[in-house]
Amino acid sequence: MSEVVAMAGQAYMRQLQAHPLRTKAITSGVLAGCSDAVAQKISGVAKLQLRRLLLIALYGFAYAGPFGHFLHKLMDKFFKGKKGKETTAKKVLVEQLTASPWNNMMFMMYYGLVVEGRPFGQVKSKLKDYASVQLTAWKFWPIVSWINYEHMPLQLRVLFHSFVASCWAVLLNLKAARSIANTKKA
Repeated sequence: MSEVVAMAGQAYMRQLQAHPLRTKAITSGVLAGCSDAVAQKISGVAKLQLRRLLLIALYGFAYAGPFGHFLHKLMDKFFKGKKGKETTAKKVLVEQLTASPWNNMMFMMYYGLVVEGRPFGQVKSKLKDYASVQLTAWKFWPIVSWINYEHMPLQLRVLFHSFVASCWAVLLNLKAARSIANTKKA
């Protein structure tokens, strides 16, 4: 079994080396789709909502993976040759003040407009929750960014971020499912 895993890892690394953008986009899409499938099951849906799953996977493939690819390349160029904890802190700060707010806004818009198919007016009114979403993100994601910049090589940063994002989505759905269950009990 470990031989199969090692071979798969080597094949993945070869694809990452030969086709970095494509590999990161596919990886992000697959992880987003898997995360949504788990999240749907946790939330108690009887039948998997395939359309939703595919649209979430599309978001990972078409936006999150490519955005991460170019973000990390840009950060690497911007901080070229600079190392150490102070540089890592600056990278985390730049990412959290630029990419994090942008990505949260993009996801909320995409989810409302595309996944749920709501009219813009409804999605716009839902954005009143944006500040709360962003503040929650700032409690968790800076730690992930620190680990990513401090311990992950450039070519694995999107994979690491996508994997953590998938786990994060599942945890948020667990929390929501518990909240709904507690509301029903009361």
